[in-house]
Amino acid sequence: MTNIMVVDDSPTTRQLITFVLKRLTSSNIVEATDGADALKKLSSGVFDLILADINMPVIDGLKLISLLRNDPKYKTTPIVIITTEGAEEDRKKAMAIGANAYITKPIQTQELIKTINQILKL
Repeated sequence: MTNIMVVDDSPTTRQLITFVLKRLTSSNIVEATDGADALKKLSSGVFDLILADINMPVIDGLKLISLLRNDPKYKTTPIVIITTEGAEEDRKKAMAIGANAYITKPIQTQELIKTINQILKL
């Protein structure tokens, strides 16, 4: 069973991503509303993949990546950024601090599926 966390302050986006993931793999999906909520939920389990937005209240996606890459438990866990921030500098920054992939919204289902398949080697 694959444990996946979806972190986004938009309930609609979380639902869409969760829907795609459930079609893709038999996985346990945990949703978090922002980086702080994610950290709390990440501390209680081990996750195989994290999908996170950049623009969120409290702790944003970039800060979340930084914190996770400094945590031995999540140093190598794949992180996919899914965001409205399409600027190249945002992509470079996210990848530089440890994101494994970067997808811009609106989410293209096929791109999301392809990215997750590559990361999880499905």
